[in-house]
Amino acid sequence: MLVFLIGALRAIVEMLGLCLIGQGFLHLLAGRRRQQNAIYRFFDLLTAPPRKLTAKLLPTEASGKAVGVLTFLLLFIL
Repeated sequence: MLVFLIGALRAIVEMLGLCLIGQGFLHLLAGRRRQQNAIYRFFDLLTAPPRKLTAKLLPTEASGKAVGVLTFLLLFIL
């Protein structure tokens, strides 16, 4: 049972990391029109909880890009 939980947690962390990478690439490719992209919005929906948690750890004047990068680094460490 413990092995299953560890495996499931690892899969979730990997999925969130890959979603953040995909969201970053779409940010570069789509530019200002990224909010109209359905895949970008889907990645944004999936990665919102870990980004909000990371934003609470940072000072309030931290930019959105810094939050995204730090979120990815925290997921990478996990």
